[in-house]
Amino acid sequence: MDRVIDGIQRSCDWLLGQQLEGGYWCGELEADSMLEADYIYMHTLLGTGDRGKMQRAANEILRHQNDDGSWSLFPGGPPNVNYGVKCYFALKLMGWSAEHPLMSKARESVLSLGGVVECNTFTKIYLCALGQYDYDAVPAVPPEIILFPNWFYFNIYQISAWSRSILVPLSVIYAKKPFKKLPPEQGIDELFVGGRANAELHLRWDKQHPLSWRTFFLFTDRLAHWAERVHIRPLRKKALKKAERWMLDHFERSDGLGAIYPAMLNAIVALRTLGYSDDDPQFIRAMDEFEKLGIDKPEGEPGYPTPTFRMQPCFSPVWDTAQVLSTLGEAGVSRTDPRLLHGADWLLSKEIRYKGDWANNVKNVEAGCWCFFFNNDHQPDVDDTGEVLLALRAVDNPRERYQHEAAQRGIAWVFAMQCKNGGWASFDKDNTKKIFESIPFADHNAMIDPPTVDITGRILEMLASYGYTRRDKRVEAAVQFILREQETDGSWFGRWGVNYLYGTFLVLRGLQAMEYSYLEAPIQQAAEWIRMVQNPDGGWGETCGTYDDPDQRGIGPSTPSQTAWALLGLLAANDTRSDSVAKGIRWLITKQHEDGSWDELAVGRNGESYYTGTGFPRVFYLGYHLYKQYFPLLALTTYRKSLEREQREA
Repeated sequence: MDRVIDGIQRSCDWLLGQQLEGGYWCGELEADSMLEADYIYMHTLLGTGDRGKMQRAANEILRHQNDDGSWSLFPGGPPNVNYGVKCYFALKLMGWSAEHPLMSKARESVLSLGGVVECNTFTKIYLCALGQYDYDAVPAVPPEIILFPNWFYFNIYQISAWSRSILVPLSVIYAKKPFKKLPPEQGIDELFVGGRANAELHLRWDKQHPLSWRTFFLFTDRLAHWAERVHIRPLRKKALKKAERWMLDHFERSDGLGAIYPAMLNAIVALRTLGYSDDDPQFIRAMDEFEKLGIDKPEGEPGYPTPTFRMQPCFSPVWDTAQVLSTLGEAGVSRTDPRLLHGADWLLSKEIRYKGDWANNVKNVEAGCWCFFFNNDHQPDVDDTGEVLLALRAVDNPRERYQHEAAQRGIAWVFAMQCKNGGWASFDKDNTKKIFESIPFADHNAMIDPPTVDITGRILEMLASYGYTRRDKRVEAAVQFILREQETDGSWFGRWGVNYLYGTFLVLRGLQAMEYSYLEAPIQQAAEWIRMVQNPDGGWGETCGTYDDPDQRGIGPSTPSQTAWALLGLLAANDTRSDSVAKGIRWLITKQHEDGSWDELAVGRNGESYYTGTGFPRVFYLGYHLYKQYFPLLALTTYRKSLEREQREA
């Protein structure tokens, strides 16, 4: 126990040392090389950018290249054709010859995956703008979709918040069809199987399901392309005006459109196509917010001494601050510690009182919520709001009444966002229309925002901390939603973290908080699953590949964050004395550095972290640099408290 207590103290000291001047915490969000490739693409298209940064971005792309020449969605993952095409193209734009050995290996990998025609819509539209694909062959993204009224079944507020932010500016790009001719040596005709001239570019009909929604949308796509060719677009001018106004409105109260990388990039290109010049205040502002996401390392860094420049997909200050505060509070840091109070006051300053996109589907509800980012009043989310409300319980704030009122507004907003099946989603309520996944341009696999058990588990834990019990019908509906979603092996799917370890630990903590008996079969089955997938070294791990192959759930190299999740799940199931728990705690203590921190570096990956965060399953993953710090601390703290409670009760 002494080693556990010492580890807790060192971890607390390390985390407190990471607090930033404003009172908040914000760790780096590490992502894949697609971001650097798109960075080079955008600046090449617009004729903007710092050439030195772009060269360093090319170095970052090479940092992520696999031994077989491919690029992957996550370290150690399989080759991905979209990333292979984008990264190869970006390197050619930066002057790399197709004959270079690394480029030859990359080209072989792309061709083995089917070449350019197998890429998704987003990749193909980017290629069109630089003359490497045909606009007539990509799925249509007509801006007229923004004209559909809110009562209409197909309106933009029936798709996920992140897709909405990405697709509105993308529809402007599609309508305006920007084009920049490149020198022949920068082209990528060699990435088409059999050559570009012989490639079948157009979407194929689904002959096996001729009467499906997919077929219907393919027909409408062909119709839209025909209308483009013959210039029958009576509402185009009105649609573009509304899309422009929607973007400009969403620039306000936000650090860039959607405060996320792809939407911000699309918005910059869309502004240019709409005629905004480089010195227009809106363009300057959009570009500044985009460039802030960059991390420039002209001298290199530990693990990779080559000069690099990389982009983050977004910032996570509200999320990280709330997680750190609630964890430090659990760890025993004084409830009146000025550093915790500073953090709590910063979170309170970020409360959103503005009715954003969510209000299109949730009427007559007062706003009192939080977002993931520094600023994005249009798109607060349930997960962050729940975690902030948990964090506020960690302090005795002198502004007690103000904090209480903010918390009550937050709880009321969370209940208003509860979906009809009892669960909670992230940004919207009942955003579950799977028909949108059949639309041809929806091949990024993220068109809807259904309720998930991981968010629902966190909300149950938060509500319990404010005195709610299963006697509340809304709480009981959430419990039943979770129980219905359990997998046959006892685990739960994790939408926002990798993967079943994440979903299972949050569910178990939520059920424990609501005094759901640990003797019940669902709890015992979940705990047994966690014990079964423990690694021989005592830790736990799981890869992003489990989203493609669920049979691999719980399998992967041990990481501090996932080991912590497994331990937190077992402790919530009242398992405090098993060999599994003892080995897991020992693994965390052994892996902790002298300064109190942990790392999650992927073996042989040039300083890359394992990714344990999920953006879009099967499409985009994240390495949260603070996950490996606050989750292990929470696990050690929960273990210590469990043993102390047992000693008191003995």
